[in-house]
Amino acid sequence: MRIAVIGAGYVGLVTGVCLAEIGHRVTCIDVDREKVAMMTKGYSPIYEPGLEEMMRRNLQKGRLNFTTSYHEAFKEVEVIYLAVGTPQLPDGTADLQYIEQAASTIGTSLQKECIVVTKSTVPVGTNVRIKALIEEKSMHKMKIDIVSNPEFLREGSAVYDTFHGDRIVIGSENQEAAEVLERINQPFHIPIYHTDLNSAEMIKYASNAFLATKISFINEISAICEKVGANVDDVACGMGKDRRIGEQFLKAGIGYGGSCFPKDTNALVQLAGNNQHNFKLLQSVIEVNHSQQMKLIEKTQEAVGEIQGKKVALLGLAFKPNTDDMREAASIPIAHALKERGAEIVAYDPIAIQNAKQHLPPGIRYEESLINALAGADVALILTEWNEIKKLDLSHYVKWMASPIVIDGRNCYPLDEIKKYSIHYVSIGRPTINRKCLSVSVH
Repeated sequence: MRIAVIGAGYVGLVTGVCLAEIGHRVTCIDVDREKVAMMTKGYSPIYEPGLEEMMRRNLQKGRLNFTTSYHEAFKEVEVIYLAVGTPQLPDGTADLQYIEQAASTIGTSLQKECIVVTKSTVPVGTNVRIKALIEEKSMHKMKIDIVSNPEFLREGSAVYDTFHGDRIVIGSENQEAAEVLERINQPFHIPIYHTDLNSAEMIKYASNAFLATKISFINEISAICEKVGANVDDVACGMGKDRRIGEQFLKAGIGYGGSCFPKDTNALVQLAGNNQHNFKLLQSVIEVNHSQQMKLIEKTQEAVGEIQGKKVALLGLAFKPNTDDMREAASIPIAHALKERGAEIVAYDPIAIQNAKQHLPPGIRYEESLINALAGADVALILTEWNEIKKLDLSHYVKWMASPIVIDGRNCYPLDEIKKYSIHYVSIGRPTINRKCLSVSVH
């Protein structure tokens, strides 16, 4: 089918490229001319494994195009995907100005009947508003069908998730429109779940809120584990063996970040409040996540004493591995807190350094290698569990650091391995390995 995708961010670009990959003719629209020129040459503006290669393949085959022109994209379009951002407003609600602008432009630009598919994460009832806005702006009084088709993509594995998802949700009040969307997605060979518009919108928020709840829950368990001498990794593994619970998202650490969980949990709390429901559970989830990041500062102070004047190496800056996204990254509040306490900060990330410079406080030295970041450091804080960090020869901490103290916010290393080295190792919800008590050393 001929498809237009409005918005070439994480969701829009991945959606458009993957739809082209399964045989559709896709035109992605974005208002940023430089970005469009870059994508037309086959360069992705975001780091996402496998995406750029797929972009270039479909550009060469003529199935994928990029433009700033709605008129060009809408010439023979059959289906329009809305994938613009819905950022968080100061009160926690979703900012719908961009999706409303896109809907208005569809109304004024479209010349024929069409199906409009909402990929953006929007509050319940938004799709009805989108349809009304398109019809209000339309000069031709065309039939417009609206379908809610929320995405469930993880940054860093979005391409993989598109082809290996658990389900595709299609919400619509029109059965024919829903069947068109089913045909579009059939080549993915993923189970399809049909429902109404409001339920589809709610499925997205409820899914993200539940996953965020699992993360905050295991982080609360980790705090108790530290007090009673249990190992949260073993606790999470034992819990996860229960099929009713499952092992995913039971990884203790310094909390969730990124473009989805923080925004969507806040938006759902606001949505509940707007409908006279006090979502106490989710409010606590958000509170736990905020406090979890500062626990790494507390652990650092306990390990080194006075932070003033200490050289602190931050290992990993992006909110998660395999992405350069800095939105709600734990490194941001942690770096600011260290700076306020007078630390000398050196930072390393294999991908996200350029983005990090826009978010972290001034005066940080950035290194292009992990070893250079460790050299002469008094303490190292692991903030992102990149494979490079997880697979690092542990002897390097002893060899290169002025004082081999590691505060691991992602529980990257097995305790049995750490015990082989003269490292003071502090993690989340697990026993501290005190190097002064160890007899085994690399030297």
